[in-house]
Amino acid sequence: MLIAHRIALDPNNAQATYLARASGTARFAYNWALAEWKRQYEAWKADNSLPKPSQAALRRQLNAVKREQFPWMLEVTKNAPQMAIIQLGQAFQNFFAGRARYPQFRKKGVHDRFTLTNDQFDIDGSRIRIPNLGF
Repeated sequence: MLIAHRIALDPNNAQATYLARASGTARFAYNWALAEWKRQYEAWKADNSLPKPSQAALRRQLNAVKREQFPWMLEVTKNAPQMAIIQLGQAFQNFFAGRARYPQFRKKGVHDRFTLTNDQFDIDGSRIRIPNLGF
């Protein structure tokens, strides 16, 4: 059983900017990985000696190029792009198992989101503080 908490945040301007950057970075990584997945899958269909795309390989590929090609990605938590690509891999697993439709590109302003893993939350009265984000 999965348990999740939905938390309403009341960020100040700097925090809101950070959250927007993190969700934008996650969206970019997801869309980049989806485009790469399509490209690599078509290449694999044409030549079966090439590797099939996978979320792990795409994460490694993005990590190898992001410092030079996308240095702005380093301004937010590494979990944002990492988890977005993992979620894309899960979306493809669900698609191939017949449980979901083919993954679609994410659009700005439509369910903007990013995922944090292994972060410690401090509860201070009625506020939740995420130390590494300054909340």
